[in-house]
Order: sequence, then C-alpha cells, then structure tokens
Amino acid sequence: MADTHNPRIATDSRLAALGITVLERGWLSANNVVMRADTGGLVVDTGYATHAEQTVALIQETLEGCPLERVVNTHLHSDHCGGNAALRRAWPHLRIGIPPGLAPAVRDWDPVALTYVPTGQICPRFDYDELVHPGDRFRIGGLQWTAHAAPGHDPHAILLHEPNQGILISGDALWNNGFGVVFPELDGANAFDEVADTLDLIEALSPSVVIPGHGPVFQGASVPVALARARSRLLQFQRDPAKHRWHALKVMIKFKMLELQRVERKELQAWFDCSAYFIRIARIDREQSPSEILDALLNDLQQAQALAIVGNWILNQ
Repeated sequence: MADTHNPRIATDSRLAALGITVLERGWLSANNVVMRADTGGLVVDTGYATHAEQTVALIQETLEGCPLERVVNTHLHSDHCGGNAALRRAWPHLRIGIPPGLAPAVRDWDPVALTYVPTGQICPRFDYDELVHPGDRFRIGGLQWTAHAAPGHDPHAILLHEPNQGILISGDALWNNGFGVVFPELDGANAFDEVADTLDLIEALSPSVVIPGHGPVFQGASVPVALARARSRLLQFQRDPAKHRWHALKVMIKFKMLELQRVERKELQAWFDCSAYFIRIARIDREQSPSEILDALLNDLQQAQALAIVGNWILNQ
C-alpha cells in the first residue's frame, strides 16, 4: 500500500478517446476520474484533504481551460471527498453530487456521523447540490452513466456504469487486488453478504474496463480474475471476522502514516488513544492496553514492510 505524491495518469487510448482521464493517486487519495465534454468537465471522487491543492492543479491541467461543472462522489470517506471544498473554491459554480445516505450529516456537518472524527481523519466542510440515487442516470459527452447501489465497504456507496462502452467506476467496491475494508462489520452489522451481492452485481454488469477507487485501471480478462480474488478474500474474512477487524485496524494506521509520513511514537500513541473507535474494535478480540494494541499493529506493519520503526520514530515506507 505505497503512496505517491506524484500521480500517474493512466494511459488508455480507449478511455482517452472517450474523454476520460484517470489520475491514479496512490492510497491516501482516491483516484480522480476526469471526464471532458464541450460544455464542461466532471470529476468522480476528489482525494484526501492534504492533497487538495495538488488535486485542483491536476484537474485544471487535465481540463485544459474547460470549466469543471460537476463532482460526483462514489461515497463520503475522507479519501474520496477531501478535495470537494478546494474544488468548489476553484470553480465556484461547481455542482457537487453525493449518494443520499449521509446527506443530512453533510448538510448539518456532523464529522462524527461522517466517520472523520472516529477514524482520526480530516475532511474540510463542504455542501452538496444534488443527490445521486441508485438508478439515476446522467450524460456527459457521448457517455450515459447509471448509478447503482454498492453497499458493503460503505452502506451508502454507489458505483457508476456506462453500459454502451462497458466501463465501470467501482469506487472501493472492487480493486484489482480486492476491495475496501467492510466498515459496517466493524460496527456489528452483517455486511459481508452485501459485499458478495455487490460483487455479483459487478459480474452481472459484465464490465470490460474497471476504473477502481485505488490502484490501476484493469480490463478484459483481468476483470473476472479480480472478482475471483475479491471473493476469495471475502471468504477468508467470513470464516474469520477477527482477521478482518485486525486488517481494518492496520489499514487505518497505515492510512495515517500515509498522511503523516513520519511521526514520533508517543505522538502516534496519543492519536490512537483518542479514538474510542479503534480501541473498541481491537478489544472485541483481545484484552490489551492501548499501548500493547498499537505495538502489535506497528510490529505487524513493520513485518509487512508497510512502515519502519527507527528508535522513537515511525516512518512510512
């Protein structure tokens, strides 16, 4: 799960011919899918707040003077909507569309309900102009997109499908190497079945190209392979939910390290101690102090070469 501050522009001639540019951002910021049309541009997902200035510059460069008219968020995790506020400042007439599930929390700005406080993440306040419901359709250029419900990773998530071209924007419902943490499971909901249903939906849509929320675009024979890989991973978590909970905690620690890059051990512990969310999840399976829990998480991440522990410092790698 390495991150990069130097985004890669996915070079796919078919997508380019359709006016689609994929800015592959790494893992702290979700990929930005930029679409151009004569009347203006649209972006799906806007990255994390600490990359917002870079996001604006990248989208300005990609649109080449064309105004950005619309943003659509596949879901409202901080790495997918953290650039919304900055893009609104850059293009004041921009319209922001979100799935309806958390609309009241956005309008009233409740960072607890939006998960930003419990997970220790940041997201500048933004508002929305329209709701994108499952079944809604919208056109940009010659492309006609349909929104579909994609619960599992997030209960309110959507994915976007262009049936004529066989293109799927999957958010965190499907990556080339799996899918996002199943957050409702961490709160006691039975959401693994929803992940399975969403994978079945993707298979039924039969996309020829998948643009994931993180990682590279994949297509052709790689799509059923990715689905099989995701189902295998899901089966492991269904058989051992504790494995999923521990995986989720490691992902959230790694995410923070992607943001900070380097931090003193005591500072990271203070951040961890402030999250009743992390402690509650860990104590479902183990009776340990917060310090012992964080030590175990950091040791596992170091063994996976996801970070390095050097003296009193934790370093992302």
